[in-house]
Amino acid sequence: MLRARKFIVLAFAALLVPAAVASTASADSGGVPNSNADFGQSHKVCPDTGNANEAHCDSQVVTNKDGVTPAATTTYTNGYAPADLQSAYALPSSGTGITVAIVDAYDNPNAASDLAAYRSRFGLPALTCASPNPCFTKVNQSGGSTPPKADAGWGQEIALDLDMVSAVCPNCNILLVEANSSYFTDLAAAEDTAFNMSAKAISNSYGGNEFSTEGSYEGHYNHPGIAITVSSGDNGYGVEYPASSQYVTAVGGTSLTKPNGVWTESAWSGAGSGCSRYINKPSWQSIISNTTCSKRAVADVSAVANPSTGVAVYDSYGSSSTGNWLVFGGTSVASPIIASVYALAGNFGSVSAGSYPYSNRTALHDITSGSNGRCRFTPSLCTAGTGWDGPTGLGTPSGTGAF
Repeated sequence: MLRARKFIVLAFAALLVPAAVASTASADSGGVPNSNADFGQSHKVCPDTGNANEAHCDSQVVTNKDGVTPAATTTYTNGYAPADLQSAYALPSSGTGITVAIVDAYDNPNAASDLAAYRSRFGLPALTCASPNPCFTKVNQSGGSTPPKADAGWGQEIALDLDMVSAVCPNCNILLVEANSSYFTDLAAAEDTAFNMSAKAISNSYGGNEFSTEGSYEGHYNHPGIAITVSSGDNGYGVEYPASSQYVTAVGGTSLTKPNGVWTESAWSGAGSGCSRYINKPSWQSIISNTTCSKRAVADVSAVANPSTGVAVYDSYGSSSTGNWLVFGGTSVASPIIASVYALAGNFGSVSAGSYPYSNRTALHDITSGSNGRCRFTPSLCTAGTGWDGPTGLGTPSGTGAF
């Protein structure tokens, strides 16, 4: 399926400065338009603590015009639905029996019931584990049943991640692994548990500013034959870990619209990108000359992330009002989407770190417009163009052939 590309001219004022997160505007979805007149902008649900070795989630919730109150509704009225995402990325409905894991920090006590509500609204198979229906399993970072303490912000991240796996791979089993905290020591332990519990794809919608000892965590993301995806960040130009890991698929972000009935994408201004300071460039990335990075370049691929063209999520735990339907953006949306596309493709014997899209890049939609900042001497790190670029990597899914 071919899609037209709409070129958008964006102006930026500073050299190598992240672009500001765009305010929320209306967008045409394939199902119900993002047309709530009260929408104003978005805010991060997991603010960066600034602590070394600690991650924040990379999701943003659309708010009312006050910029604070989430724009919640009692029924689904806004945001892309499963049918929209499947249409936009030309995806099949398969993946039966394959487990996609979500690794997040803290607990969402309403995860199972909220996920059931989302799936029921869109007619997706119930998670009963009775053949042929898929399963939902929630464990702590050690694989046990006692959850860590609850957190409203990370709880919204969990709801978003679970809904995106359901939207893209409705027949996949879903494993939620909740880390004790957002420190990398706990998130890394949760990553290993997801692998040990036979997940074939693992999504990580979190990251933190790079730090000099991040390489000590690399072994926890090194699981050959398993697709591990990581969101690239929501602050524009700049690199987060573990998106910079040489063992993962770093997932950038786009704005996804459907003017005149044709799906169109451009680079999202908030998508993270750039060159790692500490992680060596993987051999499979060396075939791309325009990264201009001597070390690991971010991102590899991308999917929708702009809150202005966000996705519908059902969340009752983190919602501060009687409405539980919300619209979310951030590269936290993109990471579970790409993990689920890997699950649909089922090429796990051939998956080695983030290399598979690089040898199958003709099966991707190349994003050629939009920017996340200004990189005067290395424009490909900030501005979308033909071939690889920082904000969108090699492009977005066009079916499952690149995964």
